[in-house]
Amino acid sequence: MKKVSVLVAVYNTRSYLQRCLDSLLGQTHRNVQVICVDDASTDGSWELLCAYAAEDARVEVMRQATNRGQAVARNRALQVATGDYVAMVDSDDWLAPDALERAVAVFEEAPQTDAVLFRLIQHYEENGREETYPLPTGETVLTGFEAFRLSLDWQIHGLYLVRTSLHKRYPFDASCLLYSDDNTTRLHYLHSREVRFCDGRYYYRKHPASMTTAVSMRRFDYMEANLSMRRLLLREQVPPDVVRFYEGHRWLNFVGTYWFYYRHKKAFSYAQRKEIFARMKTVLATFTCRSVPWRRRVKWGYMLMKPFVLFRFQEEVYFHLRGWLGRNT
Repeated sequence: MKKVSVLVAVYNTRSYLQRCLDSLLGQTHRNVQVICVDDASTDGSWELLCAYAAEDARVEVMRQATNRGQAVARNRALQVATGDYVAMVDSDDWLAPDALERAVAVFEEAPQTDAVLFRLIQHYEENGREETYPLPTGETVLTGFEAFRLSLDWQIHGLYLVRTSLHKRYPFDASCLLYSDDNTTRLHYLHSREVRFCDGRYYYRKHPASMTTAVSMRRFDYMEANLSMRRLLLREQVPPDVVRFYEGHRWLNFVGTYWFYYRHKKAFSYAQRKEIFARMKTVLATFTCRSVPWRRRVKWGYMLMKPFVLFRFQEEVYFHLRGWLGRNT
């Protein structure tokens, strides 16, 4: 039975951690290595991890002296992974008991496979509602390039089992505290021979305390993570049309970042606003006219305007009018 290494980055998730670890240790595929890296938690997560490690030799634990983000924590775990395949599981998520068994079976049945996507179930904590993440219908296998392209706008998700050799070749992009690790998923897909699906269920918890949904300065890492992805695509020398396709999405994300600021500006101090504008000004300078899809170039709110003061004027007017029209319809 081939070994599976599971990477678990932990930061202040003690209330969810037990369910996560129990689901990993209760897998029907018993040959697992659960590598947990505590990212300087302050809520007792580390003590709980140590208790699990003392009870089950399959659990290995490490601790970061300072909070450095999920990508750094996962890369530290990846360095000691000894399995044939690797999966990452967030510490507030969990797997169905046969999830790893089903994913490994796909590798064994189709040796050309380099990555297997789980069936992602989105669990909404506030009401217990669950939804299956929609995937392209009728697809049983994708080429790596097809999966890569679908991942650019997340038509397929990024929770999967991957060959360890491929993952160690492309560790997590740690250029930002949040979001840049998504870039690694796209590189894994790009360099896979085949990407397949399985019925093993991954339960993804959605809750207000999530770092990706909280109103904080970290939300602005998103535009910088997107810029890092652009650099990676150029380094990997993907076809120019793929770069242009991604740049179109990067531009929409950039406009969306300003929308996030506009909605929550009162939550940021004067000093924070200055930092936000400085960061956005730097990223804006990386866009060219070709970055913006032609249908957007003539639409108010989406035009590429430089310098940043003009872009900001456009967005303030656009979002103000959107809000005014919404209130009066």
